Amino acid sequence: MAVSPVAALASNQTPGLVCAHHHLYSALARGMPAPPADPTSFLEVLELVWWRLDQALDLDMIEWSAKLGALEALEAGTTSIIDHHESPRSIEGSLDTIARACAEVGVRVECAYGVTDRHGPEGAQSGLAENDDFLSSGGRGRVGVHAAFTCSDETLATAADLALEHGVGVHIHVAEGPDDREAVQRLAELSTDDWLIVHGVNLPSDHGLRGTIVHNPRSNMNNSVGYSAPARFSNPVALGTDGIGADMLEEFRLAFVRAREADLAATPDDSWGWLSTGWDLFPEAATDRVTWSYEDMDPWHLVYTPTIGAVDIDIDGEPALADGRPTRVDADEIRAKAREQARRLHSALADMPYPVGARP
Repeated sequence: MAVSPVAALASNQTPGLVCAHHHLYSALARGMPAPPADPTSFLEVLELVWWRLDQALDLDMIEWSAKLGALEALEAGTTSIIDHHESPRSIEGSLDTIARACAEVGVRVECAYGVTDRHGPEGAQSGLAENDDFLSSGGRGRVGVHAAFTCSDETLATAADLALEHGVGVHIHVAEGPDDREAVQRLAELSTDDWLIVHGVNLPSDHGLRGTIVHNPRSNMNNSVGYSAPARFSNPVALGTDGIGADMLEEFRLAFVRAREADLAATPDDSWGWLSTGWDLFPEAATDRVTWSYEDMDPWHLVYTPTIGAVDIDIDGEPALADGRPTRVDADEIRAKAREQARRLHSALADMPYPVGARP
């Protein structure tokens, strides 16, 4: 059962919010060089933008991108993040780096490395090993998979088996674009109730996959992949950002207006229900307390009231944000160091040949 947003809290308070799908490494992408050609399809968005960026990442970039992403999440009232990471040239230790960075800020994180065959069997094996090592050492996470269309059947089955071995689910992009339309047939015998099925834009309503569908309205609109219409699914639905920050109140508002565009009967309660599913995925966040700059944190008020900000946040009973400032880290230092790493990343992208890597 999802937790009521205002249960036992004052009118200007909620539990900590949850971002059910993030790419913390994308925090350094802002201002990156233009791609070598203009994308004309979603696949080209991946090939020309994101698959180039993830190949340029090193552990220093990953660390400060995660710290910046966690800081911005905290400032937006988000106390828990479910992250999906890829850095094919810096795989080993990447999940520990993200987990430590978020812990320093005070934000909880669940980690996963996105396994793919785009870089050959050795790359897929390294991704599987990173998930295994992180989970074996006690890290909180799921087994990450990029998407079915970039993985062989063998890799998908191995990732699913690894998740079962660790007693966790798989975190995977599913049917985000038309190139992944065969995902249902390939994943049907593998999925379990603890999977995170991200996007689902091209899923049929009766797809039969098990798990929670994570709706990312801003990203889907930005990438022009269409509307997933999540209300049609019988699966639980949660909200994520797909790497465009972690302002979950803003994502909730966007989820509502996107639903309302398609169906005048859609209500803010529906979209808040999707946001509330985050507390089923990260139950500890329901015990956090966020005090906001607005006096009535009711979904019908929130959806039409922009610019609401977090003022104070207690995580596990301890202050993490006070008067809008983090209590455990120096926000100015994080932003300055992140800018340094962003410059390094952007320089690497500018010098990167095209194409880099290939689909299997």
